[in-house]
Formats: sequence, structure tokens, C-alpha cells
Amino acid sequence: MKMYKITAFEANGEKILDETFQAENDEEAKKLGEKLLSEKSLLNKTHRCTSPSGKLLLFHS
Repeated sequence: MKMYKITAFEANGEKILDETFQAENDEEAKKLGEKLLSEKSLLNKTHRCTSPSGKLLLFHS
């Protein structure tokens, strides 16, 4: 399992989500990240999800 990081921000730059989670691969991490954002009603906020190697998997501004 690899560790992935997801963050979400308010328009003023305030960090409102900063979590790490585990996934088998990038595709699973992308799905889990979208699910987490959806559960917390943050899909429309600025967000990003990155892999352990720094690859950007999700991004919305």
C-alpha cells in the first residue's frame, strides 16, 4: 500500500482538508480521493491529490 495526500482549500487559501490515506495504486487513490471529497462536500472547493512520487492525481481550482 502506498500513502497518498489530499488537500482542499477555501478561496482565501485557508487549508480546510489535509489528510493522508492508503491505496494500492494511483487509480484506486483517485477514486478514494474523489469519494472523500464528495463525503465532505468539498468537490467544488480547490483541491489536489498527490501520489508518493509527487504525481498530481486530482486537481480542481
